[in-house]
Amino acid sequence: MEAQQKYQTFEDLDTYKAAREFRKAIYTVTRSLPDFERFELASQMRRAAVSLTNNIAEGHGRFHYLDQVKFMLQSRGSLEELQDDLNVCDDEKYLPLDEIATLKGESWRVHKILNGYIRYLRGRKANEPCILRDGNSAETFLDEELEAHLNAQTL
Repeated sequence: MEAQQKYQTFEDLDTYKAAREFRKAIYTVTRSLPDFERFELASQMRRAAVSLTNNIAEGHGRFHYLDQVKFMLQSRGSLEELQDDLNVCDDEKYLPLDEIATLKGESWRVHKILNGYIRYLRGRKANEPCILRDGNSAETFLDEELEAHLNAQTL
């Protein structure tokens, strides 16, 4: 039996990978905003997008689970800020509706993955089995099983 590979860096986390792809999509959006938004909305969106991935990276580097959870919650806050920024883009007609819908769908996918990672961290802290929910189904995993499940997931 092959040894289970452990996460080595924050870049190995599925949570980070999904957030990074979303950050790239947001950067693409900011380049398409009107010039007068360059130092307003575009700048704010770039800062929130960087905060999304920076907090995942910083949280991963923390020793205590509660610190890790705190940074994941900050990351989730930045993600929700970006969702509101997409509402601004919708309200001001800066982007086509289908593009906004696609980006919002992707943001909720990242949100779901981030919430799963937060539950995982909280469960490890409590030394209890974690519950990973996906849609209407619920599966219970022990710490080692959840880590294996997270490692096996593909984005």
